[in-house]
Amino acid sequence: MQQASICVYCGARDGGRPVFAETAEALGQAIGDAGWRLVYGAGDVGLMGRVARAAQGAGADTFGVIPQHLLDWEVGKRDLTRFIVTETMHERKKVMVMNADAIVVLPGGAGTLDEFFEVLTWRQLGLHEKPIILLNIDGYWDKLIQLLDHVVAEGFAGAETRAAVHVSGDVAGCVAALRRLLSSRNVAVE
Repeated sequence: MQQASICVYCGARDGGRPVFAETAEALGQAIGDAGWRLVYGAGDVGLMGRVARAAQGAGADTFGVIPQHLLDWEVGKRDLTRFIVTETMHERKKVMVMNADAIVVLPGGAGTLDEFFEVLTWRQLGLHEKPIILLNIDGYWDKLIQLLDHVVAEGFAGAETRAAVHVSGDVAGCVAALRRLLSSRNVAVE
């Protein structure tokens, strides 16, 4: 049976708190330790690079997808198991989601938010049923979670949209949620 593939969205910067980098590395390590494949944006900078290097160090297959115009900016990490260059950002996001069984969102900026909202919208529209987990390190995503609750409370989304977003405060909880959610979808997690 094919290993589970975990798409990780995260920043091309480290952010302002050391715990973000530590968590990115711990998540990459956990993905490798679980025998899962990492699907990510193929960058070798910021949290992206940290997740990938840690996953590789733990023996994980790595599947990176990067648009041509970001190859130099994000320093495309070419020593991955699989490295794909796309023409556009939209194509990048599509390829990443198509090749993943679940999505984990680490801290990041506008690009990470764009990826999160697109995959959430696709889920809301019934284009996939893949689990989405916000890794809410040190409360980084608290305001986003409040916004999602506000959107539902104001009637612009149903409760099922909010229910599609799982929140975990640490890597151990995230891995446990992935195991539970993927098993319920008959995806191999062992």
